[in-house]
Amino acid sequence: MNIYKQVFDGKNIGEILYDEPMKNHTTFKIGGNCDVMIFPQNEEQIINSLQLIKQNDFAYRIIGNGSNLLVRDDGLREVVIKLHDNFNEIRIDGDLLIAQSGALLSSVSKLAINNSYAGFEAVSGIPGDIGGAITMNAGAYGTEMKDIVHRVKVIDTDLKVKYLNCDEMDFSYRHSRVQDEKLVVLEVEFILKKGDQKEILDNFHDYTERRTSKQPLELPSCGSVFKRPEGHFAGQLIDEAGLRGYRYNDAMVSEKHCGFIVNVGDAKCSDVVAVIDHVQKVVFEKFNVKLEPEVRIIGGK
Repeated sequence: MNIYKQVFDGKNIGEILYDEPMKNHTTFKIGGNCDVMIFPQNEEQIINSLQLIKQNDFAYRIIGNGSNLLVRDDGLREVVIKLHDNFNEIRIDGDLLIAQSGALLSSVSKLAINNSYAGFEAVSGIPGDIGGAITMNAGAYGTEMKDIVHRVKVIDTDLKVKYLNCDEMDFSYRHSRVQDEKLVVLEVEFILKKGDQKEILDNFHDYTERRTSKQPLELPSCGSVFKRPEGHFAGQLIDEAGLRGYRYNDAMVSEKHCGFIVNVGDAKCSDVVAVIDHVQKVVFEKFNVKLEPEVRIIGGK
């Protein structure tokens, strides 16, 4: 730990926390401690952090609000750069809505909807921030990031800031170029299209009702645990396999939506992984379908 303090203390990189519990930074409320967590406030501090990390050959990762992360119980032996409340400005500029990567997708959607811009209604309830949404090409109810993004401002592995147009992002199902090249998402420009306010609000309320009535939003989770298998719905397969409510310690397949695993108390990462493994095994045995996790499981085994 001393080497981290020697490198980071007193530098222009933002707030620094050492030996920080990752469970405080994921929506699952699960995970051991990371060695260091840095909270940059601007692009300069992000680049300064990355320069120090690279100069000292430290392992690192970027996170947002941790809505798609499951951190292992022994934590992360690396530096975590968190871009969330510290990096979340949103503004409208002409026919573009521009958001920093730490802004919540729900906040971005709300601004668009309140100003009668269409296209954000379906994704307004996704519990992630913009950086994570771009990284995973997040989507819901037929709308994905690739459908509403104009271009993305990133830092590449050479610490150069550049813009990538939507067609340069290699968007596909739950995938983008960010994952392949370890890019850091700084800012995203979204295309704005004026629509009918009543129709937009009706659509928004419809999607919200669907989400709140069918998803266990009252319990810690990571959202959908598995990617959608071709020709199937993961939740439906899990339900038909008789796994609704399957529980291992405090990790449980949601009674409300079988595509979710929820933390009903003080679940450990190992508990959730045990449920994931069991679900994959039973579904494969019954339907010959391999469920691939959408949640990112990080840290050493």
